[in-house]
Amino acid sequence: MKLITTSRLSILLLCLCLMACNSALQSLKKGEKYYENGEYELAIKQFQKAVSKDPARVNMLIAESYRRSNRLSQSAEFYQKALEAGSKEPTLRLYYGYALKSQGNYAAAGEQLRNFTRLSVTNRSLLTLARRELDNLTLIDSLSQMVSNYKLTNISNVNSASAEFSPVLMKDELVFTASRKDRIYKANGQPMLGLYKAKLTSPTETATPELFSQTIFGENMNEGTPVFSADGKMMVFARGNTGRSKGAGNTSADVDLYISRNTGTGWGEPERLAFSDSASWDGSPAFSADGSTLYFSSNRAGGSGGLDLWRVNIDKAGRFGRPANMGRDLNTPGNELFPYVSPDAKLYFASDGHAGFGGLDLFEATRNEGVIQVRNLGQPFNSKADDFGMIWADSTRGYFASNREGGKGDDDIYYFESSKEPVQVAQTPPPASKVPGTPGKTVRYFIAGTVIDAKTQQPLDGVKVTVVDDNESPIGEAVTNPDGKFGVYPIRIGRDYNIIVEKPDYLKKQELFITEGKQIPAEQLTKPVTDTTLYATIDMLKKEVGTELSKSFKIETIYYDFDKFNIRADASTELDKVVRILQDNPDIKLELGSHTDERGTNSYNQRLSQQRAESAVNYILSRGISQDRITAKGYGESQLLIPNAQTEEQHQLNRRTEFKVVGLD
Repeated sequence: MKLITTSRLSILLLCLCLMACNSALQSLKKGEKYYENGEYELAIKQFQKAVSKDPARVNMLIAESYRRSNRLSQSAEFYQKALEAGSKEPTLRLYYGYALKSQGNYAAAGEQLRNFTRLSVTNRSLLTLARRELDNLTLIDSLSQMVSNYKLTNISNVNSASAEFSPVLMKDELVFTASRKDRIYKANGQPMLGLYKAKLTSPTETATPELFSQTIFGENMNEGTPVFSADGKMMVFARGNTGRSKGAGNTSADVDLYISRNTGTGWGEPERLAFSDSASWDGSPAFSADGSTLYFSSNRAGGSGGLDLWRVNIDKAGRFGRPANMGRDLNTPGNELFPYVSPDAKLYFASDGHAGFGGLDLFEATRNEGVIQVRNLGQPFNSKADDFGMIWADSTRGYFASNREGGKGDDDIYYFESSKEPVQVAQTPPPASKVPGTPGKTVRYFIAGTVIDAKTQQPLDGVKVTVVDDNESPIGEAVTNPDGKFGVYPIRIGRDYNIIVEKPDYLKKQELFITEGKQIPAEQLTKPVTDTTLYATIDMLKKEVGTELSKSFKIETIYYDFDKFNIRADASTELDKVVRILQDNPDIKLELGSHTDERGTNSYNQRLSQQRAESAVNYILSRGISQDRITAKGYGESQLLIPNAQTEEQHQLNRRTEFKVVGLD
């Protein structure tokens, strides 16, 4: 009788175990579906029920869900759990490093980023991000010394436990973006965003907030970041994030810029601006002081990576021209957004790519004798959290948004005003003794670096390294030892330098080194003369048939419009890089392989892809390259990056041209 009882108990326990396993598996599948649709809050809830199924993978998915829904600090715990569970995901250490930085743990962040750079990572863009962030971390001490006497006040009448940001002054009203709609945005589990206004009774107090305009209110979409023309008759804002998936894990691509005009009796029905790219994220617009230019942020093709700052001219008839990228002095492989032009023509913006304390930091950009200088605004404006969306009411006061500790919830709006009293701020690293930037205290800059093999990531010896300035004058030459090191050579901050590397059996390479944004402010110098060395890491590819060039040489993929084969403006810059590679390496032959999406017949797509490849080849031939060194090859739809593409963005990724070595003389 006892044996029968024990047997039944074992069967019962086994059944319970199987039920638990099946439940965990179902939760995992549900979570994966939500994750692919960009519904990260729902995905997290399902993944938390399935952690026991595969701790390494599921914790990684939870961490990624938090990161992709702009909750980077909350992701750190789960990156750590995934790492402890044995996750081999290469990007884990990169994003874990960013998450630790957002918590102010700079030493641990640097350790994770260094570990990432030691991995055999094939994504050169991610390696560039990691190395740049390691450089940025070296500036934390000097940034911590930058403290301005501004007093901050939380606008408690406006702020809530949800998000309030992007303040704009419109006469005696504060117009802002807030998470207050009835419908929930599935990416982060918060109410969707809308435009609201509140009458200012004092600089720090308002009447009860109310809806900005019933005309500009879509219950099933996010709306925000408004900007007004000087006469108050025109408003541009961002609208999108309807929840319709624009590709795996991406619900943010359907954000466009809209315009509404004040009819005298209210705001007119919004119209989408024609230059807004439906396949990209376009947001956070801002007018120039004279109203002749609209600035905005976008991740469209032709940028430096992530979100970039762009500008578009406006003619006297109010027509918008073609967008232009604002260049590498401002834009980084990270994100730049929330531009604002002050009355004295200074550009303010937020960035997580320039050296900062954590998430988004506030920066000021000025132009002096043709050189753009980008300056971190320091504390108390910036913190380890996100700080963004600054505007000035006059030369001494204004507003911005932050999700720093001590607020009412998510993003809050803060008022700042110049103060005669010293401002107390929380310092992560203790500040050094502060000295004014007076004559007699200078800093000398130098450049040094390492040359590595692109595949093995090991140092290369016997590499001839030449560093030239932007006038093509050599400032230093060396041949690397087994440690792959070169330098140290004196440079000037604010100028670009070209690092040229040559080694037998390797492709000669030229890589641009930008010094902008890496300077130590003069007022932070504690010695009469301070020496600082900036470091670069250059990778080299062996000359081998079949070698693909794009990643190592940072050639962005060339895309084509639907059913077109002409070379777009953003493609010419990338083709010029190919011309330079062929000029530097006269013994190689390249194939330009072009592809289509899967729409259309096989025969038509084969012909179209061949036309695309020939267009790219003809462009290169027009730059003086011999025809026997370059081959056009159309692959039609035979090599899709995304089979069964559903969205225009996915189809766009399939329409491309790639470059590989097919011959060596």
